[in-house]
Amino acid sequence: MRLSGGRNPQTGDRLRPIDLARGHGLSTQAVRNYEDAGILPAADRTAHGYRTYTPLHARALGAFLALVPGHGHRTASAIMRAVNEGAVDEALRLVDESHARLLEDRQTLQAVRGALRDLAPSMTPAPDAAVSGGRGGTFIGPLAGKLGVRAATLRKWERAGLVHPRRDPLTGYRVYDEADVRDARMAHQLRRGGYLLEQIAPLIARVRAAGGPEPLEAALRDWSDRLSARGRAMLAGAAELEAYLRARG
Repeated sequence: MRLSGGRNPQTGDRLRPIDLARGHGLSTQAVRNYEDAGILPAADRTAHGYRTYTPLHARALGAFLALVPGHGHRTASAIMRAVNEGAVDEALRLVDESHARLLEDRQTLQAVRGALRDLAPSMTPAPDAAVSGGRGGTFIGPLAGKLGVRAATLRKWERAGLVHPRRDPLTGYRVYDEADVRDARMAHQLRRGGYLLEQIAPLIARVRAAGGPEPLEAALRDWSDRLSARGRAMLAGAAELEAYLRARG
């Protein structure tokens, strides 16, 4: 273990934990926790056992905090640990995985918009559909198969108020009319987009009441804005990570 003492020609002036913490609006305990988690390189100690940090540690902390908005705390932590352990390729693989997930989310958003375009002609059920279910409707098994979900998922959506199938008077089976199929398709796409059931329920209720998809437009714009913000955060994180990699040499 190297004891601190003045200036290191490679890493520069020594920093106290409080210096590093204040520079990023953190507590000294948070800085120690990040070091213990491997997010920061191990600090040197003084002869009295106190931690001393360097500008390299400040660069590491800046890189981590820049990575979090785009990648999330867990992935950002894993990226920094990999870098500090010398496994740069593993760190870059984790970065690539995050970008792949962002691309998948963008593709899902496009799918939702496509689904809404497909649904638009049938957003208002036929006058008799509200009563009769329109042409008999469909049962839970075929609908689950069409959506690629389990029947239990449709029952869960029903409990959450996303769909309102009627019961066949003879068999007691659930029967989904045109409006239920439409709502189930919207719920499926929005779930893929990361929306929670409690967020989807009022959205579908507004669509059902309005007889059209207009209430979804604001949600889709918000979703698109969040994806764009995530993409820009990833760019900012990449710049800080590259600066840290260069500083490490």
